[in-house]
Amino acid sequence: MKHFIVIISTFLVMQAQAQQTDYHFSHTDNTTATSDKIWEVWTDVPNWKQWDKGLKEASLEGEFIVGTKGKLIPDKGPKAKFVISEIEPNNSYTFKTKIPFGWLIIKRTLEVKEGETFFTHDVKFTGLLKKILGKKLGKNYREMLPSVMAEIKQLAESK
Repeated sequence: MKHFIVIISTFLVMQAQAQQTDYHFSHTDNTTATSDKIWEVWTDVPNWKQWDKGLKEASLEGEFIVGTKGKLIPDKGPKAKFVISEIEPNNSYTFKTKIPFGWLIIKRTLEVKEGETFFTHDVKFTGLLKKILGKKLGKNYREMLPSVMAEIKQLAESK
């Protein structure tokens, strides 16, 4: 039984570490702001540039629903199109952007525990070039994610 627990613990640690690479990583922050306030900040696409300092502009071609497409214009690099692929209202949503031979998938998730709102931003590069593109693009994104999350927190708490 003791060996079984060690094996399971090792597997769980490896899973957590696997998600903290340049091609798959996440960051979680917490706030006293309600989950509705975080959701309001997250789903206000034209104002993503307020908290995402690497973004010059963002737009959505319709309502914030599954299948709606949008555009991102980063401070550096080419424009990108995205599509909202999943939504659980006031809980999570996912959007994805086509990259060469794969996808860049962003999932944002909310959880309320003991009066605090925990919000997570998960970034995943997929496909044949995930390691190369993750190393080229993901490293900087991963480094700035904590400050992006702090901006979201500040905006939500000021609403």
